[in-house]
Parts: sequence; structure tokens; C-alpha cells
Amino acid sequence: MKWMLVVLVGGMTPVNTDLVFDKFADCLAAEEQMRKHYTDAFEAWDRWAAANIERRREYTKVRDLQAKRLLSNIGTCVPHAGSDPTPPQKQSNPTPPQAAPAPQPSPKT
Repeated sequence: MKWMLVVLVGGMTPVNTDLVFDKFADCLAAEEQMRKHYTDAFEAWDRWAAANIERRREYTKVRDLQAKRLLSNIGTCVPHAGSDPTPPQKQSNPTPPQAAPAPQPSPKT
């Protein structure tokens, strides 16, 4: 079975990455690497913001927004839909379609 990495933007909206892995462990490793990149990006931004934003109150507000933007994206591994082709199923003992009964003439009164 193959696995695909899907990112949940904001923890809710799934985005297909088209990254397909043969092993589940490889997919999990890619998710962990993605999470590390987001964390590194946030930490780099945080260092810049701490040095460049003069007002502490503004820094705190902006930092919270940036943390939500970057750190709420999570990855998950899902089975790849096209990974295991299933053979067409054979019908066992197919029953022929039954003909509809012939209409009966209406009784004469």
C-alpha cells in the first residue's frame, strides 16, 4: 500500500501535496520534516520580530497571529487511492433480467 502526505491548513482544510510514499514510516518522516520546517520558519520570524517590533503589545499580537498561521498546519498520512488496483470482480451466477409480466386485459362489465 502506498501513502500520501496531506496537509491540514489551519488544522482543518486538507491540501493534497502529491507526495506519495511506499512505506508509512517514510510518510511519517516527511510529515515530521514538514513540521520542523514550519517550526524553524516561525522561530526565525520570531527572532526578527523581537528585534524589530518596538512595542511589546504589538509584538505579542503579531506573534500570536504568526504562530497560528504557521504552527496550526499539520500533516497526516492517508492511504493513496490509486495504490492498489483491484481486479474487476466477476459476477457469479448472473441472473438474466426477468421480463415484465404481460398486462392482463381489463374485465368487461
